[in-house]
Amino acid sequence: MNTKNLLKSRIVLALLAGIMYLAWKLLAPYFGLDDSAGGLLTDAIGVGNGGLALVWALGHCDGLDGPVVTVARKALETGNIKLVLPWVRAEDEGEIRKVFDQARSVRKLGEEARELADTHFFETLVRIHRAGEGAPFSGLQPAGRDLGPAVPAADKALENGSIEQVEKLLTDAIRNGVHKHFDAALGRRKFDPNDVKAGRVYVDAYVPYVHYVERLWQAAQGATHAHGQHHAEPGH
Repeated sequence: MNTKNLLKSRIVLALLAGIMYLAWKLLAPYFGLDDSAGGLLTDAIGVGNGGLALVWALGHCDGLDGPVVTVARKALETGNIKLVLPWVRAEDEGEIRKVFDQARSVRKLGEEARELADTHFFETLVRIHRAGEGAPFSGLQPAGRDLGPAVPAADKALENGSIEQVEKLLTDAIRNGVHKHFDAALGRRKFDPNDVKAGRVYVDAYVPYVHYVERLWQAAQGATHAHGQHHAEPGH
């Protein structure tokens, strides 16, 4: 594989990412994906509706400063592909090994080739990792982007060996969110049964309240996520 083919593959990936983005925007309203997928993450920690970005930005695995690319850089520098294999499913290991070997070869051709090879490997690795989560890949995201409070807190907790700050962050956000939804529904609950307009105002508060509580419960019970199955596979 030469640098020209590598560049072409990046263009193809960009086009595919654009197609997936447009398809999502067109189909999401029909399947209610904005509420059910994005709401589970955004409502559960009280950060509101962030649209497509938060629906699929599960953590920060697609960022140039995220855990996947960070370990990928080290793998390329050391030649140790085993550093990245835990981030993909066993059935995808062959493709990752192939792209890794290609990248290591192309890197020797010069600085420009090295940059293209690294980027191609990062893109392939993140795309396959996200496919294992059931999520599309819309391209590598820039380093330093605002991830909100939850993801940095989760990472820092692992570094410090203490979950205390994460617990406080989540319990405070959940407490505030529950009270906000509950108060809105409770304040509109007593209305004249013959006042349809007032009844609709109550329903508009009741439905989000119940869904909010339901999603919190599902999340607390360990709502299905591909990472659980992915990392439970033998060989990782």
